[in-house]
Amino acid sequence: MIDKISSTECEHLISSMELMAQHLENVAKSLDKEQIRQMLMNIMEAESIFVMGAGRSGLVGKAFAMRLMHLGLRSYVVGESTTPAVRKGDAVIAISGSGETRSISDLGRITKEIGATLITVTSNKDSTLGHLSDTTVEIMGRTKNDTGGYLERHMRGEYSHLTPLGTSFEISSLVFLDALVAELISLTGASEDDLKSRHAKLE
Repeated sequence: MIDKISSTECEHLISSMELMAQHLENVAKSLDKEQIRQMLMNIMEAESIFVMGAGRSGLVGKAFAMRLMHLGLRSYVVGESTTPAVRKGDAVIAISGSGETRSISDLGRITKEIGATLITVTSNKDSTLGHLSDTTVEIMGRTKNDTGGYLERHMRGEYSHLTPLGTSFEISSLVFLDALVAELISLTGASEDDLKSRHAKLE
């Protein structure tokens, strides 16, 4: 193992980064602007915004919730001990590549029962969460050269070693949501000083 490390040219690392960069360009070109406008409207009209996701998608959600807080919006992460109850008039943003993650789709149903707005960021708009949601933003998953649908590929374990498991969705959704913050900054007229003023001081 040590010998392999000392002689590696890091070709898989470089190839993986190049593949993800290319994928991000394709995602940006494939975005439905009407879906994005609807998501922006849902966020701006919400009294509070709750973000949820499982595993690495949950980490992406936490990063987005932090940026919403920096913008001065009332944002929370579902599952945290200090997160309040969701109420009618709130918006809940679910992040799930498959749109079928059991825990998140169950929470999506509860969101709708409460009467809050459900927004889903997913690679599979024809999923449980996609059908439940008021707004669904589709983030293109694997390239069109891949065979089979999202669930079929994952059931068969057909992953690329360059972007294992849900990497392409997670990275794409992270970049998309940070870019959405840039759009919100433009719409609200917030400055970087405004964001810095809400950044954590106790670190």
